[in-house]
Amino acid sequence: MALGTTEPLLLQPPEQRRRPPDWLAWGLPAAVLILLLLSASGPLRPPLFRVPPPETVPLTLLAGAQEKGAVCLDGTPPGYHLQRGSGDGSNRWLIHLEGGGWCSTIKDCSNRRMYALGSSNFMKPMRFAGAGILGSDQLQNPDFYNWNKVFVRYCDGASFSGDAEGRAQDGSTLHFRGLRIYQAVIDELMEKGLANATQALLTGCSAGGLATILHCDDFSARFSLNVSVKCLADAGFFLDVKDISGKRSFWSVYDGVVHLQNVREVLPKDCLTNKEPTECFFPAELIKSIRTPMFILNSAYDSWQIRNVLVPVSSAPDKPWSSCKDNIRNCSSTQIKVLDGFRNTMVGAFKVVEYKEDWGLFIDSCFTHCQSLYGISWNSEISPRLGNKSIAEAAGDWYHGRSQGEKEIDCEYPCNPTCSGQLPP
Repeated sequence: MALGTTEPLLLQPPEQRRRPPDWLAWGLPAAVLILLLLSASGPLRPPLFRVPPPETVPLTLLAGAQEKGAVCLDGTPPGYHLQRGSGDGSNRWLIHLEGGGWCSTIKDCSNRRMYALGSSNFMKPMRFAGAGILGSDQLQNPDFYNWNKVFVRYCDGASFSGDAEGRAQDGSTLHFRGLRIYQAVIDELMEKGLANATQALLTGCSAGGLATILHCDDFSARFSLNVSVKCLADAGFFLDVKDISGKRSFWSVYDGVVHLQNVREVLPKDCLTNKEPTECFFPAELIKSIRTPMFILNSAYDSWQIRNVLVPVSSAPDKPWSSCKDNIRNCSSTQIKVLDGFRNTMVGAFKVVEYKEDWGLFIDSCFTHCQSLYGISWNSEISPRLGNKSIAEAAGDWYHGRSQGEKEIDCEYPCNPTCSGQLPP
């Protein structure tokens, strides 16, 4: 493993990183965001403030991974990046679960072993500079800037939830051990100070956002009742809807993940008594059982879901639909109505949250995906705003209890003028 080189930013452009092809890299951002992150942080700083060079956050491989059976798809030990807190953040912890799609077939999971999403052989040190909720700039990230921050790498292909083995076409073993990875990493972090936390926040983006929803109550149960433990799921509210061809193509993907990787153990028992395991893997069902306070951050016009759930390649979109899913500004009024239907399904699923007083919502109408990891989305001059608050302001007020009823759902596209075209695509 080459530890001598460093990934330039937390979210690295795909062409500079060995990535899986096509949908295996779902949920990962485009290269142009690097420039956006750097430019977004500038206007928030005092003009004479000298920006220090970003610190490298080394990769820590899980100790005793093989003995614990907590390994990546290829059998290598999983890893995480730990940046220690300071000052009044020394006993406060933020754990972020990485996203990066799923693998639902033997072939797809075999392919992931050739990239960081399936093997720690390809993981490198990182920098958290400009990375939104993981950033250390007090102006951009006032509520979490000096916390202990952990970025847990994703290398199992099932949102840290599977527990099984498979046989690849070449005869080698495929290790579906996401659940063991999650458990073992949290155990190791508890030994490194997490057990002494006075405040803790579990977060994740995309497939990591789903993992946050799946593990929220388990994470909370590890602490005493006097510790403030909450969860923030970013862009992880995936919907079970028909695509434009009338097929439940995304259901098929999740169904493959659930059965291939055996995720049943992490699913709510009350859901499993009445529904199929695959249905219980969708957030609309999961949130009904969660007791821990949660903040759901999502776009009701989530760009990744529009491209891969509503208008996937398998639906054989014509040229107008291809243009629409590439950029919502290209959509016709008829297509916007279809997208509005997607939005209305998502909003309807949040009705159960209305009665959860300690929960929060920030559901904007911007055409974007994963907003907590980018300074430009999290807290900048062009961040999306709801209730006259940026995402960072709303999430911070919710976590610290500075205001009541942090539940904001945006109006239909294109009503929100703060939805900038410079946001992550």
